[in-house]
Amino acid sequence: MEFIQSVLDFFLHLDKHLADIINEYGTLTYVILFLIIFVETGLIVMPLLPGDSLLFAAGALAASTGALDVKLMIPLLILAALMGDNVNYFVGKLLGNQIKMRERILFFKREYITETENFYHKHGGKTVIMARFIPIVRTIAPFVAGAGSMNYTKYIGYCIVGAILWVVGVTMLGYLFGNIPIIKNNFELVIFGIIGLSIAPIIFQFLKTKFRRATA
Repeated sequence: MEFIQSVLDFFLHLDKHLADIINEYGTLTYVILFLIIFVETGLIVMPLLPGDSLLFAAGALAASTGALDVKLMIPLLILAALMGDNVNYFVGKLLGNQIKMRERILFFKREYITETENFYHKHGGKTVIMARFIPIVRTIAPFVAGAGSMNYTKYIGYCIVGAILWVVGVTMLGYLFGNIPIIKNNFELVIFGIIGLSIAPIIFQFLKTKFRRATA
């Protein structure tokens, strides 16, 4: 229970915790941010790290304190996201055949690969870009792309575009708007809003699928 409370506290007071990290570790904060983004996007077993809210908080602190240089931070975190995606993609490629030969490996079912491949075929590479903005999905999508039939040349182009749009977009939102009094004084609600907007596509797709099955 204490662990869950600690995790929730970290998520909801990310701005304060990040400020503490900056005060304690100084320039090493860039390394910590890099590792968090890399792990969230690169390790399939770590999909719940606060990528969106972390970028927003980092942008806000860069604007308010000057302790983080947004011109350095943004390229660094784009690189972290790309490195994470590539690790995930090639691990998926390595394990893809094993997953397809079995019904299940850990929490991955063979049907996940098939359904995602069909989704990629239907919507094209823009799926990789869209997935970048959805927590959990952005961690799973590169793995499934590698395990499926999407070739690397096609994948990497969309991957780069997605990483740039995600890191630049969310960080600059924090940089430009994170210190507006109403946002700064209600940061917990802002974090909830970011999480809500991020998972809305998952909820919509789930409800859509349930409705289709109910009316079939």
